[in-house]
Amino acid sequence: MKTHPLQSIRKQRGYALMMVLLFGGIGLLALAGALRWVQTNGTLIHRSNQNFRATAAAEAATEKVLTQLSRDFKNSGEATAYGNVSTYNNLVPTTSDNSLWGDFTFSDGQGNNSRTYVARTASSVYAPLESQYSGLLGFASTYRIVSNARETTSLFTVPGAVQQDIQLASIPIFQFAIFYSGDMELNGAATLHVRGRVHGNSNFYLGSSANQYFYEDVTVSGAINFGSRYGWGTNGGTIYFYDTRETNRTALTLPIGTNNTAAAVREVIQMPPASEALDSAMGRERYYNKAELVVLVSNSTVTVGVKQPHTSGLTTIPWLATTNFISTNKTFIDQREASKTVQTTEIDVAKYRTWAATNTTVISTFGSGVTPNLIYVADFRTETSSKMNGVRLVNGQTLPDRGLTVATPNPLYTKGHYNQPTAGHLGTTNTSDTKPASLVSDAYTLLSSSFTDSASGSSYSTRVAANTTVVAALVTGNVVSSSVYSGGVNNLPRLLEAWSGKTFTLNGSLVCLYNSAKATNVFQSPGVYYSAPTRNINFDPNLTDSTKLPPGTPAMRVIVRGKWTTPPPNTITYAGS
Repeated sequence: MKTHPLQSIRKQRGYALMMVLLFGGIGLLALAGALRWVQTNGTLIHRSNQNFRATAAAEAATEKVLTQLSRDFKNSGEATAYGNVSTYNNLVPTTSDNSLWGDFTFSDGQGNNSRTYVARTASSVYAPLESQYSGLLGFASTYRIVSNARETTSLFTVPGAVQQDIQLASIPIFQFAIFYSGDMELNGAATLHVRGRVHGNSNFYLGSSANQYFYEDVTVSGAINFGSRYGWGTNGGTIYFYDTRETNRTALTLPIGTNNTAAAVREVIQMPPASEALDSAMGRERYYNKAELVVLVSNSTVTVGVKQPHTSGLTTIPWLATTNFISTNKTFIDQREASKTVQTTEIDVAKYRTWAATNTTVISTFGSGVTPNLIYVADFRTETSSKMNGVRLVNGQTLPDRGLTVATPNPLYTKGHYNQPTAGHLGTTNTSDTKPASLVSDAYTLLSSSFTDSASGSSYSTRVAANTTVVAALVTGNVVSSSVYSGGVNNLPRLLEAWSGKTFTLNGSLVCLYNSAKATNVFQSPGVYYSAPTRNINFDPNLTDSTKLPPGTPAMRVIVRGKWTTPPPNTITYAGS
């Protein structure tokens, strides 16, 4: 049988057409799939971009709240911030901030429009802080801020959400072995071991022929410079850092309601002006306002009185009833201060403890057995080019049970052991039997028990010091280095005796907040008015216990950023990372 050629050709053409149609269909399907993919991908990209913009808007809402909350907290404290939570709830970005915000709506994660969720989730406790302040302790409250945002001018209704958890923290300033508000310097020093955290709100200059050892964190808001600014001393010693060393850290400042210049901060030791409110930012930080016993000395009178802290009423006590523990007629020579004669207001701490226990005005104000624990002393007698005023504490080896802070705008001197009642603990780091104590002044000078007023004007070599232990946190000023070296951190506690072969032990915290305005003469190298001791300077671990902080301890207020996260929309309890 023969096949007709035309039939074969037709079959081949039919197959070809079918294949064309088949592959054309496949191509169309592929094209349709590609178009769907492009459309889907475009949609996803658009939604992703919209979510990014919405999340950024939600973050802006939380930051607007955080800015106002931070301002209130730093200026007025946590009570004010907590009282303003309902105000923060109504804060969202608006067109008055930027016209851009007209394209967004905001809600608080609970269905309430034009609101931001703000709530305190944990009330104040003394606890370790988070984030950049890890390792410090503070009185911290935790707040949560949540915002949901949606872009109204876009194709989709894609929300974005941000949740921030923060701590409002008050950090007691005595958390550091050394704290400086200005430049720290440690040049030309003998070997020094620093056991405790170190922080400076400016720069740190290190350079010495002897080794320097830092066993805990060293942080500064400026830079750490290995060498002195003006070529003092010699380098060659090794600087050992055994823990974190960080620069450009956030400055830690006092909430005094104004700038934190040295002159502004020094106001905390000054008498308040009559026009200043007790509850103002500066008013709350002034030591006079925190005081329970006030001693004011003039050319003709001595005013002594007691009061409750942060009250204006002063109940005066007759001068003659206080002369057994206060004297104003002793003088001595301070050779650091160009051999000026110091007119001294002297307080005998041992006699003060006995006096307070029996004085009827003290008992009626504070109750039986309660000794005023913060004394503010200011000597306003006339000063001359050869005469200056000062405050001196003697017989302070045993302090009252509640502890004792002595604050003065004058130079302050302590004589002999201070706040170390146990003989076996002298010269050691054992502070188990001590009381909370701080010494706050224009400048601080340590006098050993061997110091005598009669020898104060003679060659320093005739004033041979005795080993001395002081357990107290120091807040004081220094003379800023310029063409003449200030003496550095190691000379912040001043000396006036021959200390060679002797040891000065300080267990506490060294805090320099301002420049000295009364004791302003420059440091001079050992061999002029003193010779250097072995310095045994240690951070007192009692200062990490909130129940053992010295009376009137200043606190720095900071906002500690904790968890930042993007929760699911419409939730305020997200626990994810």
